[in-house]
Amino acid sequence: MKIKTWIVHLLLIALLHFHSNSFSQKDTTNFKRRDVIAWSSCMATAGISYTLLNELWYKNFPRTKLHSFNDNSEWLQVDKAGHAFTSYLLAKQLSDFYSWAQPSGKDNWRGISTSLLYMTSIEILDGRSAQWGFSWGDMLANASGIFVYATQDFFWKEQRIALKFSYTPSTFAVMNESTLGRNFQQRILKDYNAQTYWASFNIHRFLASGADFPRWLNVAIGYGATKMTSANFVVDDVNNFQREREFYFSFDADLERVRWKKKWMRRTAKVLSFIKIPGPTFEIRDNGKIKFHGLFF
Repeated sequence: MKIKTWIVHLLLIALLHFHSNSFSQKDTTNFKRRDVIAWSSCMATAGISYTLLNELWYKNFPRTKLHSFNDNSEWLQVDKAGHAFTSYLLAKQLSDFYSWAQPSGKDNWRGISTSLLYMTSIEILDGRSAQWGFSWGDMLANASGIFVYATQDFFWKEQRIALKFSYTPSTFAVMNESTLGRNFQQRILKDYNAQTYWASFNIHRFLASGADFPRWLNVAIGYGATKMTSANFVVDDVNNFQREREFYFSFDADLERVRWKKKWMRRTAKVLSFIKIPGPTFEIRDNGKIKFHGLFF
């Protein structure tokens, strides 16, 4: 995932923390006031993120007229999985936040439309930068993540399949630190070899009502890639790596469906619910190699 989408993600976590604390307020009837809080909070978050993006990402590069470019072959599409994950998470948390401000408790379509508008605006900023361009591949990934959320909300009124993220340090970042990062803080954002994106299925929700099965237990399918030292495949005399796709099958936990005893535990679980829980995992690479991990994150 591009660093700029992680800026969105970090601001989203801050917004979610505010959202969780808001539920402890004693006033549960002044929904007009809540709606003002929801709108102003989202607008402030968007404004702050645009400012940060300009200062940290676009400021040092020349601007140009709106144009597009094709980056679909880069990073074996791990960055596209990151876009889908961020858009899904944004739609989910904004929908929850807006619903908190409504008497009916449901305002998912405003969250869905806001997330799509926001992610599109970031692509437009890219399209005005000479360094990058408007990516239709990124837009398709953004729309896919929002579609995953919206279709589940429409048909099931709940999220039975959650998109999640995990990170395991790779050995390839040191071979191109300027691109993949020089320390942990940079590599968790920039090293696509170390990132895995998951679709986590809650089994209990797919079984018949009343089925005796742990309501928190999930199975997860993951995607990642390895041996990537640059965005596209480059043959060199030193490190002629053959980049590979990685597919995973693992167990996971839905932290929001665990019966926590303390309120702070429930809030913490909600904030951290986007992280894939470590578990026994089967790994299959696109060369047919199969590997079992006793504990994989």
